[in-house]
Amino acid sequence: MAASQTGFARAVVPVFFVGLLIVAGGWAGITPSATADGGADIYFKTEGTPQGPPAPTPHETVYSRIGSMDSRLLVWFVTQQHTYFGGFVLALPLFCALLEFIGLLTKNPSLSLRYDGLARDLAKVALLALSVTAVVGSFMLGMFIWFYPSFMKYMGGTFKDFMPAYAIVFVGESLLLILYYYSWNRMAEPGLKWIHAAIGILTNIFGTALLLLANAWSAFMMAPAGVDATGRFLGNGWHLLHSALWNPLNVHRLLADIMSGGAVVLAYACYRFFTSKSDGERAYFDWVGYIFLFVTVCALLPMPIAGYWLMRSVYAFSQSMGVTMMGGLLTWLFVVQALLIGALFLGVNYYIWQSMARIKGGERYQPYYQILLGALTLALFVWLTPHTVLMSAGEVKAMGGAQHPVVGNYGVMSAKNGAINILILLTSLSFLYYRRANRTMTVSWVKTGNLAIGMLFAVGFLNVIWLSLYGFYLPAKVRVGLSAPQAVTTLTVILASVLINRAMLKHAIVHGPVQWGKIPVRGMVGLFGLAAAFTWVMGLMGYIRSSGRLSWHVTDLMADVSPWAFTPDLEFAAKMVTLNMVVFWGAVFALFWMCQRGQQEAFGEEFEGEKSPALAPIPSQEV
Repeated sequence: MAASQTGFARAVVPVFFVGLLIVAGGWAGITPSATADGGADIYFKTEGTPQGPPAPTPHETVYSRIGSMDSRLLVWFVTQQHTYFGGFVLALPLFCALLEFIGLLTKNPSLSLRYDGLARDLAKVALLALSVTAVVGSFMLGMFIWFYPSFMKYMGGTFKDFMPAYAIVFVGESLLLILYYYSWNRMAEPGLKWIHAAIGILTNIFGTALLLLANAWSAFMMAPAGVDATGRFLGNGWHLLHSALWNPLNVHRLLADIMSGGAVVLAYACYRFFTSKSDGERAYFDWVGYIFLFVTVCALLPMPIAGYWLMRSVYAFSQSMGVTMMGGLLTWLFVVQALLIGALFLGVNYYIWQSMARIKGGERYQPYYQILLGALTLALFVWLTPHTVLMSAGEVKAMGGAQHPVVGNYGVMSAKNGAINILILLTSLSFLYYRRANRTMTVSWVKTGNLAIGMLFAVGFLNVIWLSLYGFYLPAKVRVGLSAPQAVTTLTVILASVLINRAMLKHAIVHGPVQWGKIPVRGMVGLFGLAAAFTWVMGLMGYIRSSGRLSWHVTDLMADVSPWAFTPDLEFAAKMVTLNMVVFWGAVFALFWMCQRGQQEAFGEEFEGEKSPALAPIPSQEV
């Protein structure tokens, strides 16, 4: 009875949010009737009949104020919190479904129960996070309606046909998530377990649909489509959704949400590792950190490729916007972002090397890591080389322009594309060493397999480097197309080498089990630093993406003429991103603490090795 009341209480908040959304949609839908004259789509160039309101002119745009308060900063803060929590709520059910399916497919009973228990714990956190997301979203929606009434009236009138779909999808995900968690124990039998896993998949389908609908607003604001030159909706809903940036933004945001959600779980695992009072508990959270680093890295590896796709689409839509973001006002934000991404790859490799302390036999690969570190550092230097440097007005005048005569020739995207692909390839090579650490392969074709993997990486490195050098001799608009073959090369090498290595490890001699909990403290400190960098990068990239519009609410259609409109400098943006990250983490840790309070006794029963060795992460031969 208490559980059902709790579930009902958690369902009330999402329903309230949907009600507020519908009211806002109805308010925004009170627009002038459509005129009969036709218009041409500003992006697709197709004809249509206007069915929505025109974008308000600067004289028609209204902004509400509360004294001298800078409302934009408050909206920025709340919107970023909603974005963080929205990504967290999207990522956690995905993790839960993935872990549950892995548990179902795992033949080791103790490992299967361990995966299932972790998935159940995360589902409880996801349910609480959903309520927080709805509360923050309601607050954000209310602020937009109050502080930016003209903007919300225009956007709501343009997207009014999608409001019911958004509400249905949101309610559907909420109800499915509630059903998914509260039916966990009741559907634990083998036959029902697959049905329960299917509910998890359906929950993620609704969550992904919610992300796609939300991204439509962001993509439209940056690159409007489906409207005429005055901003009037022309009746084609697919064109309204399918703007120039919608597809790349969907991929980029999905990967970012997985990274952000995984990073929070990483930080929580580190915190619990440091505060654990027993070896069994410490071993369990060491294992959790390893699992979620693997999941997070799987999202990190294609992230640079998704980012290049997004920026290529930005340049295709508007060269001026692309130059502003990567070669103008926001250039140094990209340099900071590049520094953090490089630090992420170094941190991932550092954690893998420190993880060798868990494995007997891992020390034999230490000499290789010195070589890998040198190659990683060299690639990082190339990746960080800026196209322009910070200069005074006198220095710019003395050089005759903003481009440095030496650095400007090397800090181009052709070199950076090659550098980031090299970083990805080297990271995958570190992972292959980790997989081999405590094993001796016994298959008859060991030399052939090693030669094949070596040739794959050699050809991959050469192809990536050659394409990078070749790009220096091509115009910029042609050079950007080289990112695609480089990405294909990298993904091919990774997939082929992992599959070959997996086949070579079959029936291998195991020299020693994985001793979970034996990782050095510095390894877990590095993991915590990775978690912080992940979430900080996500906040920074969100700011860069929004700032690319400069003085426009909707690019070239609705100008931002609010009294607090400005583009923050790097220092101010960094402070805001840091504040948002700290507040978000504090809230998430509070959620984890609340969930832990309700199951402290159960936690002791499940994960203490003395009471239940089946669930404790005892030394295992699974790497």
